[in-house]
Amino acid sequence: MDVMGDKATLFESGRFVQPYDAEPARDELADMGEAGEETRLALAAQSGDAEAASVLGAMLLRRGDLDGAEHHLRAATAAGDRAAANNLGVLLHQRGYPEEAAGWWRIAAVAGSAAAAHALGRHHRERGDEPAAEYWLRQSAEQGHVLGAYALADLLEHRGDVGAEHWMRAAAERGHREAAYRLARALDRAAGHGDETGGDHAVAEAEQWYRQAAARGHRRAALQLGAILEKRGELKEAGRWYLTSAKDGEPRAACALGFLLRDAGDSESAAVWWLRAAQDGDGNAANALGALHAERGEPQTAERWYRAALDAGDDNGAYNLGLLCAEQGRTAQAEQWYRRAAYAGHREAANALAILLLQNGDTSGAEPWFSKAAEVGSVDAAFNLGILYAGRGEDEMALRWYERAAAAGHAEAALQVGIARLREGDEQEAERHLRCAAGGGSAEGAYRLAALLDARRPPEPAHELGETVQEKTECEEWYERAASQGHRRAQVRVGMLAAARGDVVEAARWYRAAAEAGSRNGAFNLGLLLAREGSEPEAAVWWARAADAGHGRAALRLALVYARRGELAEGQRWADRAVALGPAEVSERAGRLRDALREELSA
Repeated sequence: MDVMGDKATLFESGRFVQPYDAEPARDELADMGEAGEETRLALAAQSGDAEAASVLGAMLLRRGDLDGAEHHLRAATAAGDRAAANNLGVLLHQRGYPEEAAGWWRIAAVAGSAAAAHALGRHHRERGDEPAAEYWLRQSAEQGHVLGAYALADLLEHRGDVGAEHWMRAAAERGHREAAYRLARALDRAAGHGDETGGDHAVAEAEQWYRQAAARGHRRAALQLGAILEKRGELKEAGRWYLTSAKDGEPRAACALGFLLRDAGDSESAAVWWLRAAQDGDGNAANALGALHAERGEPQTAERWYRAALDAGDDNGAYNLGLLCAEQGRTAQAEQWYRRAAYAGHREAANALAILLLQNGDTSGAEPWFSKAAEVGSVDAAFNLGILYAGRGEDEMALRWYERAAAAGHAEAALQVGIARLREGDEQEAERHLRCAAGGGSAEGAYRLAALLDARRPPEPAHELGETVQEKTECEEWYERAASQGHRRAQVRVGMLAAARGDVVEAARWYRAAAEAGSRNGAFNLGLLLAREGSEPEAAVWWARAADAGHGRAALRLALVYARRGELAEGQRWADRAVALGPAEVSERAGRLRDALREELSA
């Protein structure tokens, strides 16, 4: 192909139809749009005006009139118009003649056309000639062509070249929305591997680029921006970006918007967006719809959506189907679904499968699934392995798994480690783990931590009822936390500490709470408190409850009460009960009382 003219004689018209790009840049050709203007251009072209022919050819090419455009573009190209050469390349590429198109692009690129250099670079890349692609894309980018800068950045990033970020940033700064999005993603990744200060800066910059791309209509950027804002607690703005992205057809944004609406209490609107996302193939949204229908007591509809999630490639669908079947008592089906999800790598399904097997008595079958789940990060599975080994008496292995679960924040596992350290006499480590357990919500952990701290306290002088209440100690605060969670021994202990401070009302409240929950010590102490306040009949009611639960001292108190009332036979009956219940000192006293009552009855 002959080169038609050189750079010095080609027109600098700038009339370029953008080549085949996923995202066209700003038009370089004004919209003529009017029939009169087209007629004027046609007349000028007929009279030999190369610039008019080039503009007319570009206009017809944009309109899709390839036959009409080709004549004018060839005429303008023959006259040395570089824009026409570029546009002729675009036309030929659309007709399916890529090699001929590349020839015209080369002519225009050599003459200084950045758009043609970009098109030529992409042509070479598609054919696997990366060196030639880089050469022409760099020519385009260095002339300020935004698409050239983006295409060069994409090529360099594909090769792992450090120069990719420079050109991606250049394209983003010139308004290329995909470049802005990809630059933001790269900054996000860098933030995850950098130091804290640099990471914060990268996160902030990434958000700026997400905003720029989202403002230009990039739906994935809008999704990412919504996620950043939601994590930061700016839910209203997050919802706006999710909505923007969802309306543009991003199913993940529709799903996220659904969760945002559900958390705000609007389940009906959430379901609308989940439905939209699920119909577009979002498995997470299908699972959410399944869970919603399950909560409404519609298991058949729930199952349909869980299956849809599974069909969309979401393994949570199989896990949720297992949960649904387990709730309905369909154990065999539950096991089947759990296995499917577990084999796909779903760790919680593996843990659930192991629990199901364990409940069915298959310990040997359960252990490998617990191990598999624990090895891939299931904290519950690690804790369950600890329970499994402890049940076999393999305390060392049990402790190893408890420690692993505790390190991941499992409160009950931390409790077990704390108890083990107490047995070993390592109070410092025991306290550390008990604090983790108590802070994680374990009532037993809070109680044992309080007991450990309580044992270290120096003895305090006795208090009389009615004395001024003193400031609570840390151990009492932990006792109260455990007590408020329903821990009966903690409730009794809080009651005792309150009584020691002279706070009768508080003591009675906690004793009563423990007694009503079934604590025999709580019932006994409540009886003592009531008797001391002059309510012996009510005290006897609580002592009877404690004695019926096996409290020897309560039985002895009842024996004494009935003896004082002159109800000797009833007194003897409770004395017999106290002898049987003990402890030794109670049995001894109760025995003497029983013998005295027997003598009195036989006199």
